[in-house]
Amino acid sequence: MSILSAPPSEPIAHYPVIVVGGGGCGLAAALAACDAGAEVLVLERDPTPRGTTAMSTGLIPAAGTPDQAAAGVDDSPERMAADILAKARGGDPAIAHTLAARSAELVDWLRNKHAVPLSLVDGFLYPGHTARRMMGSPNRTGEELMAALNNAATAAGVDILTDATVRDLVADPDGRITAVVIERPDGARETIACSALILACSGFAGNDEMVARYIPEILGATFFGHPGNKGDALVWGEALGAALADMDAYQGHGGLAAGHGIPILWPLIVEGGIQVNRTGTRFSNEALGYSEQAAKVVAQPDHVAWSIYDERLDQLMRQFDDYQNALKAGAITEAPDIETLAQKTGLPLEALRQTLEDTEAMVRGEKTCPFGRNFTGKPPLQPPYRAARVNGALFHTQGGLAVDTNARVLRPNGTPLPNLYAGGGAARGISGPGAAGYIAGNGLLSATGLGYIAGQSAAKQVAE
Repeated sequence: MSILSAPPSEPIAHYPVIVVGGGGCGLAAALAACDAGAEVLVLERDPTPRGTTAMSTGLIPAAGTPDQAAAGVDDSPERMAADILAKARGGDPAIAHTLAARSAELVDWLRNKHAVPLSLVDGFLYPGHTARRMMGSPNRTGEELMAALNNAATAAGVDILTDATVRDLVADPDGRITAVVIERPDGARETIACSALILACSGFAGNDEMVARYIPEILGATFFGHPGNKGDALVWGEALGAALADMDAYQGHGGLAAGHGIPILWPLIVEGGIQVNRTGTRFSNEALGYSEQAAKVVAQPDHVAWSIYDERLDQLMRQFDDYQNALKAGAITEAPDIETLAQKTGLPLEALRQTLEDTEAMVRGEKTCPFGRNFTGKPPLQPPYRAARVNGALFHTQGGLAVDTNARVLRPNGTPLPNLYAGGGAARGISGPGAAGYIAGNGLLSATGLGYIAGQSAAKQVAE
C-alpha cells in the first residue's frame, strides 16, 4: 500500500469519481455521486459488496422523520446531536451536528429515491438515545440493508468492479489523486484514472499491529468484523499528509455469543437483563452501553460472561434476525428455575441466586446497584430464565482520517487535500475517544451519512 508519483501503467479507463470499498458507505457515496450526475466506479475487494455493514444490525438513527411524527415521538436534529455529543465527550461537534441535521434527509433519500425499506424501530430505547429514532430494514439486519443498497446501485447504473483490491494510489506533489492501481485475483495489476477519490474501505480493527498500537485494552476481544478492515485508508492518508483523530475510538460489543459469532443484542440488557461472570456475580453497569461493555467482559475470567434474562425479554428479542439465528444455533439456554439455570450454565448456584435476589431488590428500590445502574421502572426477572454465554468483541474502529462537513480529508492544519474524501470506518467517527462514546447507530450514521455527503461533494467538484 503506497503512494506513487506516476502511474505504473497506462490507465485502462478514467472515471470522474472512484469509490474504494463497496460497503454501506461506498454504495451510499456511489449512489449520491450518480444522482448528482457523475460517472462513478466502485472498487470492491470481495466477490460481492458486503463490507462491515453486512455484519451489523443495519440500524440508522434519524431525527425528524415522518415515522417519528406518526408515532408521536418528540425529537429533533438538535436533540439527536446533543445525545451523540453527550455520550462521546469529545470528537468533532460540527460533524455530529451535520449528520444529525441531514439524517431525516438521508433516510428519505434512501427510502423514496432508492427503495431501501426503512422503518422506525419501536418498543425500547438504546442506551444514550433520548428518543426512538432508529430506522431499520424489516428484519433489522445489515445483510438486508446491503442487499437493498446493491439493488439500488444496479438500478441506478453504478459501475461496480468486484475482486479488485486497491493496492496503490497515484498522486501529484500537491496530494491530488490522479489514479488508483488495483490487483486482480490472478495477481494482474491495472491502473484506473480518476478526478476525485472517496475512501470507504473501513477502519483497522482487523490489523492486529494497529489495534495493539492504538487500542490495546481490547486486544483480548474476538474480532467480529469484515476481514478487509486493515487500515489501508489510514496508511494512504498519512502518506499524503492527512490528519488522524480519535484513533483509540472503537465499537465493541459485550454480547457476542461464544462459539457462535452471533451478537446477542442489547435491548435484553437495557430492558432488565444482567450480565454475570463465571463466579455468578455482576461486574459492571451493563446498561451504560454495549460498546464499553466489551472491554469489561474481556477483563473477566476466561474473557467470558453470561447474559441472564427471562421469557419477557426473550419475546422482545424475537423481532431481530440475529436473535432468531442465536436460537437456531443453540446459543440460548432455557431454564425453568434458578437451580436448572445454574446447572446448565455451570454457574455457582448460591452466588447466582444471591445476584438475582439483589437485582430484584434493586428493581424494588430496596438496594442500590454498586455500579450505579438504575433498575427501577423495569419488571424483575422471573422464571423461566434464559441465558447466553458471551465474549467481548471488537466490531470496528471509530477513529480515522479527519474530515470536514463536506467529507473532505483534512491536513493537520485544517486545509483539505485537493480531491480526497472519506467516510465510514476510513474517517474519524462521531464517538469521540475510546469505546464509551459509542451509541447505537453511530457507525452506520457515519457510514451512510458521510458516504452520502462525500458522493455529493465529489460529484460537485468534478463538475466544476
